[in-house]
Amino acid sequence: MNWVIKLFAAIGVVLTVVLVIGVALDIRAFDPTSGGYEPPYTAFTGEPIDWENLDLTQTGVVKRGYVVNVHVNGATGMISFEIFGQMIDYRPLSDRALAVHQPREAFIRLGFDPEF
Repeated sequence: MNWVIKLFAAIGVVLTVVLVIGVALDIRAFDPTSGGYEPPYTAFTGEPIDWENLDLTQTGVVKRGYVVNVHVNGATGMISFEIFGQMIDYRPLSDRALAVHQPREAFIRLGFDPEF
């Protein structure tokens, strides 16, 4: 009986570690840029988000991940996380995101009317 408890405890630890790693990879993969954190947000490295290659939804775009799907609303610019079917609003796009990734222009090309 003791070995069964240890087995399930080990499985729980492994699954928790895998879940945390998956969440970290998903969030990190959404914005592959770094630097440029002060206005005018030009000293960044990495490729800006390619909005046209994300999955299109009725409300905006979604970057699908291993555990977390990251949604961006095309009208409001709200970033939301979807995990296990639950949507969690995070925050609107930052000034840095607007300058570096140019989502307004991309959402207009995708047929949305951005109000951010």
